[in-house]
Amino acid sequence: MERRWNGWGRTDVAPTLPDAALSMLQARLGDGVPLGEATLEQALSHVPPSRLPESPHWSLCPELRLRHARGQSLPDWLALKSGQLGHYPDAVAQPGNDDELRTLMDLAYKEDLVLIPYGGGTSVAGHINVPQSERPVITLSLARMNRLLHLDPVSQLATFGAGVAGPDLEAALNAQGYTLGHFPQSFELSTLGGWVASRSSGQQSLTYGRIEQLFAGGVMHTLTDRWVLPTVPASAAGPDWRETLLGSEGRLGVISQVTVRIRPLPEQERFCTSVFKDYDQAVEAVRTLIQNGLPAGMLRLSHPEETRTQLALALSASKKQWLDRYLSLRGAHEPAMLVWEGGQQFGAIRRHLNRFGAVMHSRTLGGHWHKKRFHAPYLRDALWQSGYCVDTLETATDWSNIERLRRAIEQSLRSALACEDQPVLAFTHISHVYRQGASLYTTYLFPCGQGFEHTLLRWRRMKHAASSVIVEHGGTISHQHGVGRDHAPYLLTEKGPVAQGALRELCDHFDPKAQLNPGALLEEPQCEA
Repeated sequence: MERRWNGWGRTDVAPTLPDAALSMLQARLGDGVPLGEATLEQALSHVPPSRLPESPHWSLCPELRLRHARGQSLPDWLALKSGQLGHYPDAVAQPGNDDELRTLMDLAYKEDLVLIPYGGGTSVAGHINVPQSERPVITLSLARMNRLLHLDPVSQLATFGAGVAGPDLEAALNAQGYTLGHFPQSFELSTLGGWVASRSSGQQSLTYGRIEQLFAGGVMHTLTDRWVLPTVPASAAGPDWRETLLGSEGRLGVISQVTVRIRPLPEQERFCTSVFKDYDQAVEAVRTLIQNGLPAGMLRLSHPEETRTQLALALSASKKQWLDRYLSLRGAHEPAMLVWEGGQQFGAIRRHLNRFGAVMHSRTLGGHWHKKRFHAPYLRDALWQSGYCVDTLETATDWSNIERLRRAIEQSLRSALACEDQPVLAFTHISHVYRQGASLYTTYLFPCGQGFEHTLLRWRRMKHAASSVIVEHGGTISHQHGVGRDHAPYLLTEKGPVAQGALRELCDHFDPKAQLNPGALLEEPQCEA
């Protein structure tokens, strides 16, 4: 698989925008402003000489350093498309086992080097970005530590190298009749270690659980020691240190091995798309379904604004026209679309949805969503070529606050560029549900600005406006993408000074000289030599 150096995913996947989608964007947002993009050769001309000597422990290759300098956030995209990334690692290390990793960690500690752990490079919150530093920076890729190390069928546990990517992990388990069932949208590229480090949630978390339910134990290398977390089903022996590794984002050490709780492959999965003519009723249907204990495998409810936009982006004009006509005849003039998986309870779930006014159920559309569920990030490049930017943000809150928060987020985004008289298209879906509440996943689109810097300024205005609204209205700053550097300014408001102080003390304990991913998770001044 050849991977794009300045965008998402494989080079052989290149979706285009349907004409109807482009017309819709032009009508809603105005004409797009294509900014073009630098060539790889042009981008490589900006990579500075390394401050490190040649070593068998790392590579100084300019292209390798460029490819490991950024993630997949919108600011990262703008930097990559412009060819000017700002800061680059001085080297990229790719250890192949725990011994090689331990040797590198010991050397970094002795020489006062900065280390940035790197999994699949899919971060959308700035986790892996290289900070400005007077000390040399090494990006530490776990890509070679990617094998199934042990499978215990009796306990249903599997241990992998932390660098294993989602498809390879599932292939290794499926071959022996098992699954982990963790399918984030970044599944194609993201890694098991990254899921643990950022507290990831998969699309079918209702069935399989979030990564914190799947994470049974593992190995982390701190700057001075190899830390083994044993696997036990439960324990009352003080605080659970697995919770400390979850969401640690490389600040405490480098995760090298992960043991996860696995399950036999399901006998049957049935995905369906249902349509409601009233969004409020659809929300009520989802809430009562989960609180009544009906075992749905997943529930993903789109607001009518998202339903319209996503159908325009996904369907040809003729197919969308047919579907619009059919839904209009059923009274769904403002349709809300629910994608769900029912397994053995398919019929019971469908009957429950009917009681709340569902007007259509389609296994064909459900199967289409399941088949294409990891392709949405590829549309970013199609939009870019037409002169538009797209970004997402997500949060979670209690059911009693869900609509208040959704409206506030969307309004903050739509009005963020009012000073330029520039409309913003914003829409939301409920992506994960719990008895207590749900997560909100908001997408927003806008035309590129007059150059890369202007476009970045537009993003900063929208990101700050929406993030401020989230923490001020009782949402978490991140339900599934982690904190990184982009969300760190808002963490204090959510956690409060007591918890924030304790977290800082914990980081100082494991990393007194700020060598491990400084600036991620917690804002802090850069430590100079």
